[in-house]
Amino acid sequence: MTTAFNIDAEKLKALGLAVVETEAEAIQGLCQRIDDNFVDACQFLLKCEGRIVVIGMGKSGHIGGKIAATLASTGSPAFFVHPGEASHGDMGMITGKDVVIGLSNSGETSEILTILPIIKRLGVPLVLLTGRPQSTLAESADVCLDVSVAKEACPHGLAPTSSTTAALVMGDALAVTLLEARGFTAEDFALSHPNGVLGKRLLLHVSDVMHVGTTLPNVLTTAPITDALLEMSNKGLGMTAVTDEKGNLVGIFTDGDLRRVFMQEVDLHTTPIAEFMTGNCKTGRPDMLAAEALALMQQYKINGLLIVDEQQQLVGALNMHDLLRAGVV
Repeated sequence: MTTAFNIDAEKLKALGLAVVETEAEAIQGLCQRIDDNFVDACQFLLKCEGRIVVIGMGKSGHIGGKIAATLASTGSPAFFVHPGEASHGDMGMITGKDVVIGLSNSGETSEILTILPIIKRLGVPLVLLTGRPQSTLAESADVCLDVSVAKEACPHGLAPTSSTTAALVMGDALAVTLLEARGFTAEDFALSHPNGVLGKRLLLHVSDVMHVGTTLPNVLTTAPITDALLEMSNKGLGMTAVTDEKGNLVGIFTDGDLRRVFMQEVDLHTTPIAEFMTGNCKTGRPDMLAAEALALMQQYKINGLLIVDEQQQLVGALNMHDLLRAGVV
């Protein structure tokens, strides 16, 4: 093997472009393969009462793992089984209620052929993605999806490149079609990804992140400005709620209001906060999504939000830093 050090930039770009173009052609070729066989495969998968079990060796195995993960995260419970391990005990992971998706570019993968009789004995449907529709595995499959390619992107035609890309895209086509057929929603997706950005946006409520109890900044309307400053300093939210004796929210006092105070000659120890607070402030509800609170704060260009219940009683507060820590922003 020789090591090249002096290939010019244009040559490198040309090599990369050739790979992309070759694989793009392979994907384009799949358009004619979304046919009745594809429909039959979807029907088997939609009727599956157990799990979708994806199997494949080598690079096909890596693609199979990704397909299984995509299926599982989009409403079609699935997992990957290594066919080599399956013949050494892992066949116990496959039940008669499952459906098997096999990936084999050659259609002659020995490890899959070894467990094929057991799959048949279980009566489990086999959906095969292969580059050779006339192969042994293809003839034994209940449905065969043709993912053959004209050529690999590898100049030697050896490294699985275009073929694995085609199999991956066909797997995505199955997963997304099933997603639509099942009526799988963004909320359902979030339930499968509770720690992801989408999950946090769709599952996290204001009540999950707001400050309550002793961490909630609050002073009475009769309190002097100094009390409000102490409350803001102690609670660290850059604001304080202002309520009446019954706990009803009357207004908010923020850093912006404090700047207005300093622009005037005011006795901080005797002037009641009610004279400088902002009344009719924007509020949120505990049951609203944190993402909705974020949208409200962005719309009105405010950094903090007070939370009230149906009776307009103060129950919580949050600021932009709380949403940042929660991963909503």
